[in-house]
Parts: sequence; structure tokens; C-alpha cells
Amino acid sequence: MAMAWMLVVMLALVTGDAWSSHVPGDPAAQQIVQFKQRTEGPVGILKTSAGSPIEYKEGYSSITSNLIQHEYLMDSLTHLVRERLPERIVHAKAGGAFGYFEVTHDISHLCKAKLFESIGKRTPVAARFSPVVVERGGIDTSRDARGFAVKFYTEEGNFDIVGFNTPMYVYKDPLLFTTFVHSQKRNPATNLNDLNMFWDFLTLRPESLHMFLLIFSDRGIPDGYRHMPGFGIHTFEVYNDHGETSYLRFHFVPDAGIRNLNSEEGRRLAADDPDYATRDLYNAIAKGDFPSWTVAVQILSLEDVKRMPFDPFDVTKVIPLDEFPLHPVGRFVLNKNPINYFAEIEQLAYSPANLVPGILGGPDKLFEARRLAYRDAQYYRLGANFNKIPVNCPLQTAVLNYNRDGRAPLQDNNRDNPNYFPNSFHGPVPYIDEKRPRNLQLIQDESRNFEQARELYVNELTKQERDSLVSNAVASLRQAAGFLQERAVKWFSLIHSDLGARIAHGLKSNHTNTEYHWQDY
Repeated sequence: MAMAWMLVVMLALVTGDAWSSHVPGDPAAQQIVQFKQRTEGPVGILKTSAGSPIEYKEGYSSITSNLIQHEYLMDSLTHLVRERLPERIVHAKAGGAFGYFEVTHDISHLCKAKLFESIGKRTPVAARFSPVVVERGGIDTSRDARGFAVKFYTEEGNFDIVGFNTPMYVYKDPLLFTTFVHSQKRNPATNLNDLNMFWDFLTLRPESLHMFLLIFSDRGIPDGYRHMPGFGIHTFEVYNDHGETSYLRFHFVPDAGIRNLNSEEGRRLAADDPDYATRDLYNAIAKGDFPSWTVAVQILSLEDVKRMPFDPFDVTKVIPLDEFPLHPVGRFVLNKNPINYFAEIEQLAYSPANLVPGILGGPDKLFEARRLAYRDAQYYRLGANFNKIPVNCPLQTAVLNYNRDGRAPLQDNNRDNPNYFPNSFHGPVPYIDEKRPRNLQLIQDESRNFEQARELYVNELTKQERDSLVSNAVASLRQAAGFLQERAVKWFSLIHSDLGARIAHGLKSNHTNTEYHWQDY
């Protein structure tokens, strides 16, 4: 079944035959009606999980039955309480879809990965978009960063870019992973979101303010997922057929244009349609209005890396576009909605460790730690065989290894092949790539300057975005303790005196906290 599913999906995605119903209006709201219209009657006989048919009287009532012998009741009840997987600690709520990536520009001189080998080549993809902090039943229009994850089902295995909708990240020291997540989630005593925790982290780790300048601007609430850009955030080390290395930062630019929502629009949609972004993505695909993104890269040589005035592998920084412009690579299109959300999106598992020949990944410590964290999260949620779940299987290559057994699914469990390596009995062996370079070894230090945050505030944000940044930051910060307000104003003033002064004025005007020792900034 898994192999049949994979073959059908791969054919549909790369040919553009996307199973869309092209329903006018709100296709998501009409999905179950459409199902009835395209089926002539009941799709079959109701059965237990073991395949036994359910008799009519047993299917409609259990009132007069011996309950232990009522197999339909026992089967459904015991399954119901096991339906949910552990929720992702972050990125719990998401929208997603399937489609293809098509090469439009040649970069084979930089990267030998086969998905880039020829113009016009198509590779199936799966994309998942998600607010970071919001829980599974939360709203789509929160002021938050968004995950932007793309899985490329290549013939050399799956390649995952597990990115964000911001070009930079919060921190680069992986030791802060747990601290950041806990500070953004609920207070362990009150079980409520806590802005003291939120601002304490940001002001103790001021390098995080670069990203949060964007989040507090109008860019903090994307207008759905179709108008949201994506960024790989890491600088990826790649190599060509000659073993020559280059360094790439991936960008995904929405072909429909970037659009965002202001706070008032976000609050209105949170009340009227908390699933706004998920619904918008589903309906666009169902109507045949397939969202697409131009895939582009910034390119650095080793010489560029050495002469950079800052660490180009620091994920809290961006690489200047005026010095390293975008080079188009291709385009990815989403043309197929999930048929079953749980099977295809909830079980969809990404990992930065999913790399292919020609792509070594990021040499920075955060990338290294994410390789472990994401893999372990999938083990916890989905089990050791999560890559055998159909949506996570490599679509275009057979998997031969020495992993065995564990929780289902197992597929053929590598049949009767030898289960240890090395062996003398024709088990699978590693391939040889004499041109593969060694990964770049880095020694990274702390991020200590605000130059890029200042550049963002002064030259990249529009006046409207700067105004929104100030008002949104004040609205959040006014609920924090006075000493946190003071600390935040100090850091904002170091980014730019105008920013600090405006936020201080906003806090003072609101008389938000009597503990604030109002100073002139």
C-alpha cells in the first residue's frame, strides 16, 4: 500500500494532475458535500479493524448488547483513546500541501545534487507552514514567526529545508533551545502565556531582537501562507562534481507577492476564522489557483566567507543582498491538498539531517544541534520507523540499511537481508565519493552588535512598518515588569536612539507600570 501511494502521488505531483476539485466559494467548507456528490452511495461495508463486517443491528446500537462481546464498540472505543499523537512542542498547528519543484536556472557548477542537475527537471515536494508558538488548536493570525519547511523527494533520498518566514533566527547557541521554547510557552504555575518570561528572554539575549523587530512589524502576521516568504536561515555548504565548495542561503519568494496583516486585522480574523491561513491555502489549491514560490540562493565562495566582516554562518545575521544578490534556481508549486490531514500533514516529519550528495548542510552549531533535536522529536512522536510512514518515505529511491524491527510501520523490514555491517553475505554497502570535501570546521563566538538590526530599522522597514513595530512592541511590553521595560528600552536605544525614544514615550504615555524609573532616552 505504501509503495502504491508513493507512486501515485509522485506521478500526480510532477505532472500537475493534482486531484483538485475546482470548487467555487469555500471548497474547504464543502469538502464533505463534495465527497457525497462524487460517490454513488456508501463506499463499502463497515468493518472492524480486523476486517470483520459489522452487522446492521450491531452498527446502530449497543444498548441491548453484552458490551464486551460488542466488537464494534470495543474496537472503536479502544481506538478512539489512542488517536492523538503527542503534540509538537513548537510548530504544533500547521497547514500543508504537496506539489513539485522545477529547475529554471543551472547551478550544477555549484552543487552536484541531482535535483538541480538540469533545467526543467521536476522533483516532488511536501510543504508545511506553521506558527512557532501556537498550540494545535490555536489561531493562524498570531504575532509570531512561522515555520517554512519543504521536503524534496529526490532520487538520492529526501532533502529537507526546515526554514522560517524570517531571514534570521533568534539565537545561534543551541544551548538556548530549551530556554527559548520555555520562555515563549505557558507559565508552569498559571498555565498562561507570560509576557514577563517572554521579555526576560529577549532582553537577556539581545541578539534575538533582530528577528523580533520583524515580528513586531506588520511582517509578524503574514496574510495567509500563500503570501509568506521562506528562508533556509542557515548558510549551507555545497559542493560540485569536482569537490569544489560553495556556500548558499536559500530564499523562497512568493510569486503572488508578500502580504501581511496589521494587528487589528489579525485580531478580527482570530475571532471570525481562527484557521484563516490553513483555509486560504486549501481553498486556493482546490480552486486551481496553485500557490508558487521562486527558489533563489545567495552564493558565497570560501574567499567570501573569509573576508566577511561578520560570521556568515551566524543565523542571527543576514547576508547583505546588495553584496550577494539572489540568483534564481527554480520554482516550487503546490498543486495537491492532503486527502487526509492526519496521515499526510500531522505525520509529516522534517529534519535538517535529511541531506543528499552535494549538500553538506550548515557547518554551524545550531544546525548540528537541530539534526539531533528534530530526529529525536520524530522518534518521540512517531516512533523509530517514522521514515517508513508513507508521507516520509523517500519516493524515488529504495531504502536498504541495517535498521530493524520496532513499532509499526515496518514495510518489508529489509526482508531476509543481513542485519549487521560489515558482513560477507552481500548486504548493502556504502558508496564512494572521492570528491566529497570535509565539512567546514567553525569556531563561533557570541553575537554582540546591533548593526544589522539598526540597518533593518532605518533602511529596510517602511515608515508604516516602523510605526507598527513601535505600537506593537509597546502593547506587548507594557504588560511586563518595570525592570524588563527599562532593560528593553536600553537595548532598543542601542539599536537606534529613535526606536528607544519612541518605545519609552509609548510606555510612559500609557502609564503602564509604576515600577518603571522613567528616564530620558
